[in-house]
Amino acid sequence: MSDTAHNAEGLPPTGTARRDQVRDYYAAAAEAPREELCCPTAYRPEQLGHIPPEVLSISYGCGSPMLRARPGAGETVVDLGSGGGIDCFVAARMVGEQGRVIGVDMTDVMLARARGAAQTVAENLGYSVVEFREGFLERIPVDDARAHLVTSNCVLNLSADKPAVFREIHRVLRDGGRFVISDIVSESPVPESMQADPRLWGECISGAVTERAFVEMAEAAGLYGITLARERQWREVGGVRFWSTTFQGYRLNPGAECVWRGQTAVYLGPAAALSDDDGHTFRRGEVVEVCSDTAARLSRPPYAGMFALGGVDTGDDVGKVPGDESREASGDGCCPTTPGCC
Repeated sequence: MSDTAHNAEGLPPTGTARRDQVRDYYAAAAEAPREELCCPTAYRPEQLGHIPPEVLSISYGCGSPMLRARPGAGETVVDLGSGGGIDCFVAARMVGEQGRVIGVDMTDVMLARARGAAQTVAENLGYSVVEFREGFLERIPVDDARAHLVTSNCVLNLSADKPAVFREIHRVLRDGGRFVISDIVSESPVPESMQADPRLWGECISGAVTERAFVEMAEAAGLYGITLARERQWREVGGVRFWSTTFQGYRLNPGAECVWRGQTAVYLGPAAALSDDDGHTFRRGEVVEVCSDTAARLSRPPYAGMFALGGVDTGDDVGKVPGDESREASGDGCCPTTPGCC
């Protein structure tokens, strides 16, 4: 299995100087650990026993995305801004010897430290499934639709072009794949004076965006079903509060067809109503006729288990209403671009 190598060619010059500052900052942190950058995690000792101690001392982040993601056996995981490799090595135990873990980082010193530890990890596990690639978040060095899971631990805030990062996450995820990202977000927009501070950039403050902006950028890239979990208050700087938040979302490709064959959906609660990312509103306990594509989406994460689905792929008349046959025959049953059709 080969993947296409990417480099920085073609990247816009915007943010290049800032990227160099961040790279220098974390290169120094790889040589001399900075305790103020280390985050408390929920890793248990048995999840770390196969990882060399020197990796743990340079593990910087703001959460434990791999534990929330729980990659399964045989999955391919891509970790962005992999640093010393701790999340990659945790994932290696989870995916097993049939899985694959790719860490991406732009800092040579961090890559060297991670690659040096990878051999020890492989010996301790009895198999080798981890590799580290040099690259930028805005051009992830992984082929299209390759990953079951993309993770990142307090790194997206360091990018000066976050929309490009989300587009890349969408590109490398396969249909049904998911992302789980822990990052620092701000309660209000970061003032320009703080954005110009190189030290605060390295400390994951200057590049933070609000939770709403984070979600909107992910949705604009085509990612779906986004949830967030606010972990803890990180810091307060210049009167602005910063939070560690973990976001999860999916890539769900449109179905091959969107037709009406009697499928119905009943939202089970607990809210009085739910609106999905396609503009459909489901009131609790109400039978709603849906098209085949919407029924398929509601049967998969993140909506799986929230709906009682009827007539799905059965070809029967469960939930069918008069006029369905004529709509299918005329082609009017397919979802137009107007939200709320199906």
